[in-house]
Amino acid sequence: MTKYRHNKKRNTAFLYESLVIELTKAVLNNDSAKQAQIKKIIQESFPKGSSLLQDLRVYQAVTQTINVEKETAQRILSEAKKQQSSIDSKQLFNEQNRLINNINKFLSKKFFSNFVPNYKELASISQIFNFDAPIKARVLLENEIIEKMSETHDRQEMVPLDSLVYRMFTEKFNQEYTEQLLQEQKELLEKYITSFENNGLELKMYLDEEIGRLKKEIDSCFSQPIILTNNVLKDKLTEVINVLNTFKTKAPDEDMLTKIISIQSLVQEVQSDANQN
Repeated sequence: MTKYRHNKKRNTAFLYESLVIELTKAVLNNDSAKQAQIKKIIQESFPKGSSLLQDLRVYQAVTQTINVEKETAQRILSEAKKQQSSIDSKQLFNEQNRLINNINKFLSKKFFSNFVPNYKELASISQIFNFDAPIKARVLLENEIIEKMSETHDRQEMVPLDSLVYRMFTEKFNQEYTEQLLQEQKELLEKYITSFENNGLELKMYLDEEIGRLKKEIDSCFSQPIILTNNVLKDKLTEVINVLNTFKTKAPDEDMLTKIISIQSLVQEVQSDANQN
């Protein structure tokens, strides 16, 4: 097959996922200034209606599709190609230029050397979308992508970015907590990882529900015999509810995330103790 040179700087999905990796590094290093800068770049580069966001969504439609029938995979890829071809190429090029310039100015040229787990797949999709690439190469790559979209086993060789980032967060929090993360803690982490999308709206909605659930669970704990006879525990649980109440007026950050994870563990532990008595 004729080799076609892939320019990762013109691969919207690669740029986006590299930004997520850089953001994750900044969070893990407690570099708030860099976190703010990266979030600003993402928000300014991928606003609703932008060509970059349209292009990214097309890539994601393909990469996030797994375990489907081949016919379905073919239809999704065909529709993705159609949507990608409808994007204003000049506008997309200009938006990519601005993003690349901001990366070079505010981050580092090493940014483009970031290891993105599914880079090979993103490069293949980019070549499929590029009508300047040889027809034979595009058709063969389409067949490969369709096979991957329709695979029925786990695609461990191409770990999705969110899974990679999630593992990095998990390792960090597992250093602070001896127990394995609970399902609700995993969900919270996953929402936090992608909170820079749509101004963190999905995270805020999740937190509203989760904080309400935690308060309800804690309220129910007061009726447990183990709590009724222990004034110290009563006071501690009251303090926890007060902390949860303060979160209503605060913007989500890593400190809030850590506290909620602790409260989730506390609630689970109290419930477990109550069930054993």
